[in-house]
Amino acid sequence: MKVFFAGVLKGPAVAVALIAVTVPARASETVTYAFQGAPDGTVPDAGLITMGHTLYGTTYQGGANGYGTVFAVTAAGHETVLYSFKGGSDGAYPSAGLVEIDGTFYGTTYKGGASNAGTVFKLTRHGVETVLYSFKGSPDAAGPVAGLINVNGTLYGTTYNGGAKNLGAVYSVTTAGAEAVLHSFGSKNDGTSPDASLVNVSGTLYGTTYNGGVNGKGIIFKLTTGGTESVAYAFKGGSDGANPTAGLIALHGALYGTTFGGGDSAYGTIFKLKGRKETVLYSFKGYPDGRNPDAGLIEVHGTLYGTTFEGGANNVGTVFSVPLSGAESVLYSFQGGSDGADPYAGLIALDGTLYGTTGSGGPNSKGTVFAVKP
Repeated sequence: MKVFFAGVLKGPAVAVALIAVTVPARASETVTYAFQGAPDGTVPDAGLITMGHTLYGTTYQGGANGYGTVFAVTAAGHETVLYSFKGGSDGAYPSAGLVEIDGTFYGTTYKGGASNAGTVFKLTRHGVETVLYSFKGSPDAAGPVAGLINVNGTLYGTTYNGGAKNLGAVYSVTTAGAEAVLHSFGSKNDGTSPDASLVNVSGTLYGTTYNGGVNGKGIIFKLTTGGTESVAYAFKGGSDGANPTAGLIALHGALYGTTFGGGDSAYGTIFKLKGRKETVLYSFKGYPDGRNPDAGLIEVHGTLYGTTFEGGANNVGTVFSVPLSGAESVLYSFQGGSDGADPYAGLIALDGTLYGTTGSGGPNSKGTVFAVKP
């Protein structure tokens, strides 16, 4: 579960197929950019996207006003603050990454807006920002921790709070700013507190909730764009995993993801869901392995890559890989100093290199953008 820095948060049969861990590091890490603090950003909580050969992302805090930024950084390490949030009606504390549509960026802020319940914003490449929608709080959605996805020109997302029972919601918003709550969480055996973005699989949305479900340990849900929701899997909290904070990816007719807790050592898992059958691909062990993956996975040429928020040789997080059939490897263990620490977010691949962010560490102790070349 994400830890925020402004007084906020952060069934079916189970098959367990544990894979042996390979501990030695297999990759070198370099700091592409070290955040410096105001007027630069601090605490980059979210993952990155690419447009051309430039990386774009958000910082939860920092900037000219202390309420977070949108930034661009080249692979050579040249960083530009595109926008500093002002707080108030403008929005504050973006905890999620961006989505790009036709050269315009769209994203969310956890707080700010007309009701201080968060916003959906758009931003041009030249740094002109517009608040598309200000969340109103229950029964409207509130507190968007996660980012957006684009489905045929409409944006979809989740909020940690809000909805009819103030236990989270799924919403849609057009690029013109028309918003609708598609589903309110909190009904019996339904999930609560969705922390992650959605994935679109042939017109059906899939996602996770951190809490709720019949066992109280979170669920995987599916939702039509018309708002019909059902529970695809309810985590039990034991070896099958617990409390997923990350979104899912779809591969070969199955969904893959991570859980923050649960597994054999209670340090989180990598799992696969096909139909209603969940399989644990790997249970994290803590030290010198990673622990508590807060982010989801990416797939590159048949191998899954991700990060763990804690664990590794120095207990400040790792970058790991796991083939779809094979052994898990710790590619890099963060040291907690100038190289960065505590990667909340996942990875992105660009030109054969994996890029990500660390929420702390770096030469200025304000977080980093890093590169790992497997």
